[in-house]
Amino acid sequence: MPIKVLFICHGNICRSPMGEYIFKDLVRQAGVSDNYEIASAATSREELGNPVYPPARAKLSEHGIDCSGHHARQITRRDYENYDLLIAMDRENLYDINRICGADTEGKVHLLLEYTNLTREIADPWYTRDFETAWKDISAGCKGLLEALEHGNL
Repeated sequence: MPIKVLFICHGNICRSPMGEYIFKDLVRQAGVSDNYEIASAATSREELGNPVYPPARAKLSEHGIDCSGHHARQITRRDYENYDLLIAMDRENLYDINRICGADTEGKVHLLLEYTNLTREIADPWYTRDFETAWKDISAGCKGLLEALEHGNL
């Protein structure tokens, strides 16, 4: 049975789809795609149905990663039941996940950078316009997450 991972940010057009598609690329490269089910969602309704934001899409494309076909969606209470891990980009996302899904009684909700030696949150490039730093942080988090999962360290 695959490990189900849901990446979450505010609008599901920048950080969480970057996490989704970077992680998909990493598991593909590692030859373990069958072991994972990977998706992303928003905590807000602001961007529902929208594709990946063009600068985020360009950053993914720069690294040979295609994100076509993505449409923003909002997290639901059911996602908490259906996914093994809900990976947030910042503390505001954590708050909103708990608001939508209820308390994290099963320890499924984590910040992406928990899987690195970095102690900060992933800044929203929608506001900072720094898609390079977002790429680096999200990539580092995804690599650390995959390593933890592959070594059985949830």
